[in-house]
Amino acid sequence: MIRLPGRHLMLPAAAVAVVILGGGLALALPAHTPAPSARAARATAGPADTAGAGSPGQPQVPRMSLASVRWSDFYGVELPVSAQAGPRELNGGIAAGFARTPLGALLAAVNIAVRANAQWGPRIFTPVIRGQVAGPDAAALLAGCRAAYDQAARSAGVTAGQPLGTVQVTEQAFRWVAYTPAAAIIELVSAGPGPQGTTVRASTQIQAVWDDGDWKVIAPPRGNWGNAATELSSLSGYTVFPGQGGGR
Repeated sequence: MIRLPGRHLMLPAAAVAVVILGGGLALALPAHTPAPSARAARATAGPADTAGAGSPGQPQVPRMSLASVRWSDFYGVELPVSAQAGPRELNGGIAAGFARTPLGALLAAVNIAVRANAQWGPRIFTPVIRGQVAGPDAAALLAGCRAAYDQAARSAGVTAGQPLGTVQVTEQAFRWVAYTPAAAIIELVSAGPGPQGTTVRASTQIQAVWDDGDWKVIAPPRGNWGNAATELSSLSGYTVFPGQGGGR
C-alpha cells in the first residue's frame, strides 16, 4: 500500500494503479445469469452504441462511441459519466441508473467498482456493495471493506464514517473482453504516480451483469480486489478514454 502525504491510500487496482497487486480474476455469475465467453478480444471505436448482431446470448465485442463521455470528480478520482448512458442518479456518493448498452455497462463497471472500496467510508461502500454488487463473494467484499476501513480510520483519526481522503488516480483506458445485454467483461486500466515521477498502471478485469433493471458488478474473488489486478506496462491494445492521455 502506498500512502500520499496526510492520506491513507487503500484503493484496489480497480480504482487506482498506484497499488500493483498480482493475481488473475475468476468471475462467478449468479446461476440465473448467462455468462459471456472470456476469450480475449479487442474493442474498436464506432459511431454508435450497439449490442452486436446475432443471438442475444452470444458474447459480442461491441462498437461504441465515447463522444458523450464526460468526467465527474469523486474524491480525487475522475469518473466517466454520460447523459445518454448514465449514471442517471447521483446521490450520497452512489451512482446508479445506467443504460442497457455497451457504454452503459462500461460506465457502470467503472463507477461501481471504484465506489465498492473502504477508502470512501461505510456511508458509501455499504449501500454500494449491498445494492450494486452481486455474486458469491459480495459478503466477503463488504466484510473486508469494513475491517480495512476500521483499521485505517483508527490510525488516521478519522471519525463518524468519513472518507479516508482523496487520491490521485486516472481511469485511463479500457479493453472489452465480451458483451451481451445480460453481462459484460472489461479490463480497466488505472494510472497513478509512481516513484521518481513515473506513472504506474494496473489492469483490472471487471464483470457487470444486468439485474433488476440496472447493471451490477460481480464481487472479486474472495472479496479482495487485489485478486483482480495485474501490472500493466503498455496501453497497446487498449482504448484510451477521451482526455485521459495515452503516454506509455
